[in-house]
Amino acid sequence: MRSVVYPGSFDPVTNGHTDLISRAARLFDRVVVAVAQDTGKLTTFSSEERVELVRAAAGHIDKVEVVTFSGLLVEFARSQGVRVIMRGLRAVSDFEYEFQLAGMNRQMAPDIETLFLTPAETYSYISSSLVREIARLHGDVSAFVAPPVLAALKERFG
Repeated sequence: MRSVVYPGSFDPVTNGHTDLISRAARLFDRVVVAVAQDTGKLTTFSSEERVELVRAAAGHIDKVEVVTFSGLLVEFARSQGVRVIMRGLRAVSDFEYEFQLAGMNRQMAPDIETLFLTPAETYSYISSSLVREIARLHGDVSAFVAPPVLAALKERFG
């Protein structure tokens, strides 16, 4: 079985994330969406809430499991029997950071590969941080997130 892990904070999950999950499901038999507990940043939603929001947004996609993880990603991947980590690249600005992560992961776990996918052009400008900021300021983010995520953002930010 070909499996991939797609890690992230998903705070919140956007249509761009869902697009990448869908693309991964076409390439792999099993897609493990790994919601990071240790994000190193203050999150809007708890890890449990983020898992539920990813499930709500991507529940229609076959072969997807959504779980939380903490600690090193490569150790989590090994615990899941996964040898491929998928990362999304929206723009050239993402590349440098993602390239560094991939290199560090390769040093720690040479048996695990990193695969980069790009979302559809329609979603290439969407980021969780921009969605959060627009929602916090009571702007319309309905074009960027699934309806359950929109509802959660409205509830969180009033």
